[in-house]
Amino acid sequence: MAERFIQANGVELCAEEFGDPADPAVLLVMGLGASMLWWDEEFCRRVASGGRHVIRYDHRDTGRSAAWPPGRPGYTGADLVDDAAGVLDAFGVPAAHVAGVSAGGGLAQLLVLGRPGRVLSLTLVSTSAAVPPGRRLPPPAEAFGRFLSTAEVDWSDADSVVEYQVGFARMLAGAERPFDEDAARALVRRDVARARDFAAARNHDALPDDDREWGALSAIAVPTVVLHGTADPMFPIGHGEALADVIPDAALVPLEGAGHGLERADWETVVAALLGVSGRRGPRPSSTARW
Repeated sequence: MAERFIQANGVELCAEEFGDPADPAVLLVMGLGASMLWWDEEFCRRVASGGRHVIRYDHRDTGRSAAWPPGRPGYTGADLVDDAAGVLDAFGVPAAHVAGVSAGGGLAQLLVLGRPGRVLSLTLVSTSAAVPPGRRLPPPAEAFGRFLSTAEVDWSDADSVVEYQVGFARMLAGAERPFDEDAARALVRRDVARARDFAAARNHDALPDDDREWGALSAIAVPTVVLHGTADPMFPIGHGEALADVIPDAALVPLEGAGHGLERADWETVVAALLGVSGRRGPRPSSTARW
């Protein structure tokens, strides 16, 4: 399937679909600062081969979607939630199964809270609670804070941005699995080369809050599976455990040794979980099942 430009929530976004549009729709929402390339094409095709119509898209200020001047985003975080609904509108999809990684999982939570009729199920990977879960959550690992405080990047220099992003990916991968630097570098280079303005992605770090009230996570009433790496340095696994506890009937699937993000080594598990939760009707009976 070829990429296409759509109008969503009043802005131009770039999106791509895989599979048969007659199949149940799966909307993939990536984390902040990341384009749809971080949903690997092969991963998307694996989900589509399970009888799903898969849609991925570039957030505004990433990839080929509309870009704002760096440091001056003309929108809020809530607009990114509305964008997800707008993507569904553009593809003529009334409701979809929604999967999100990192902050994309937070956007997915807010989408179902704000527009419950648009979401059929949730698959949450390496994410945290989008609204306070009523408990203390573990802080990031020391390596995460050390990287943010010491790493240097020149956002006007593509090579500098590539080195920074590869270093960030290495840190996020955690310390328990080998890091595939060649694959990470190839992906980052593609992402930077493809972007309208690669420096605009940092706008996601400065989004204002529009004070919208979202409600409680306990109000989520769709089948939900939470997949979380046991070596996640950004959101330690206690974040995933909290999500699975507070969202009614949610299942928790620990990813042993995984860091933060969607790693190829976990694709089989994540695809099986996504297909499983998107094939169910109503809440699951136990939070200990595996997909």
